[in-house]
Amino acid sequence: VQLQASGGGLVQAGGSLRLSCTASRNFFGFSAVGWYRQAPGKQRELVASDTTGGSTNYADSVKGRFTISRDIAKNTVYLQMNSLKPEDTAVYYCNALFNGYDYWGQGTQVTVSS
Repeated sequence: VQLQASGGGLVQAGGSLRLSCTASRNFFGFSAVGWYRQAPGKQRELVASDTTGGSTNYADSVKGRFTISRDIAKNTVYLQMNSLKPEDTAVYYCNALFNGYDYWGQGTQVTVSS
């Protein structure tokens, strides 16, 4: 499984970005898909996840601002990020859990200026 992430960039505080992550195969058999982020000097943390069972989970710091969604026809997972803050600055990685293995995209930089 290969994951291709895109959509990062530079945005002012209060702005929005939408990240995309396209998988090399359809989502059948995926246990979960999600987005993580890693800021300089910090550990990678879960931002949002979406399980095949339909449940979503968000980090407390992004609840109400970020939304994860899937387009099954396009094998793509999105992360809509609104009301961005400087503390959201990080490299964002998409992740997929498939057959018990974790797969990672290459990361996309999000920089929020104050």
